[in-house]
Amino acid sequence: MNARIEETILQKLKQLSPERLAEVEDFVEFLAAKDRREQAIQRLRALRQRQPSEEITEQEMQEIVAEVRTYRAQKRAERERAGRP
Repeated sequence: MNARIEETILQKLKQLSPERLAEVEDFVEFLAAKDRREQAIQRLRALRQRQPSEEITEQEMQEIVAEVRTYRAQKRAERERAGRP
């Protein structure tokens, strides 16, 4: 990140109320989750392109299951950090 932009953002954050900071944190988490989802989709599409349309290998299925488990664990952790069940 550009140092000037980073400093500007930090200065603006310091002026926000705790409630607004919580909103900013939620939004940043939303953006990070969106990036993770997009990356996972890209990885799955890349896997899919390597195989004939009707076949998924056992290894690919394990990779898909691992991606889903990772995503679910991240969502659980986010909910726990936010104090939600």
